[in-house]
Amino acid sequence: MTIRVVLADDQPLIRAGLRMVIDTAPGIEVAAEAGTGAQAVQLTRRLRPDVVVMDIRMPGMDGIEATQTIIAESPATRVIMLTTFDDDDNVYASLRAGASGFLVKDMALEDILSAVHVVAAGDALIAPSVTRRLIEDFARRPAPAPQPRELPGVTGREREVLTLVGRGLSNAEIAAQLHISPGTAKAHVASLLGKLDARDRIQLVIMAYDAGLVSPSR
Repeated sequence: MTIRVVLADDQPLIRAGLRMVIDTAPGIEVAAEAGTGAQAVQLTRRLRPDVVVMDIRMPGMDGIEATQTIIAESPATRVIMLTTFDDDDNVYASLRAGASGFLVKDMALEDILSAVHVVAAGDALIAPSVTRRLIEDFARRPAPAPQPRELPGVTGREREVLTLVGRGLSNAEIAAQLHISPGTAKAHVASLLGKLDARDRIQLVIMAYDAGLVSPSR
């Protein structure tokens, strides 16, 4: 099945570079281009693409607001946020809006193409430099309550898994730490996604922090 992508960026050169890579890749195509957040919303509403590659800073409706609208109207569409290195203040808001990926514009175009495949498959991806800054942002926030909030329906083992997801561990790493099989770890993550109504691992990370299961010092 071909992955259909909408490119949303107010810089034509950025869109041209992304289109050049995508048009030469098998199994993926550019369905449309948008120069504003409002156009991205309109195109998504009409075309229902699999992925939107979204710039944060655009005239009028910015990428964060556009992402909120897109996720509300088209839950099956995944959004990858594109930003410059100095835009990290918007990382948390973008993830809250429902973005499944967060990449910086100076990454190789091939890496961005790979990210499209990752989020289209239902996973999530954040550039390592952005991950570090996200953790630093959490570090500046007030410390969570000493006792984690209850997570209705989540078992003790699932709470352990959620904590490790919040620390950034992969399924294989979670399996090794808890002495379970990778398949069991994957099943626990899938169960958490369902019970917590989370779109992907990124939302599970946010929930782990919000519940006080993880803090930057742990």
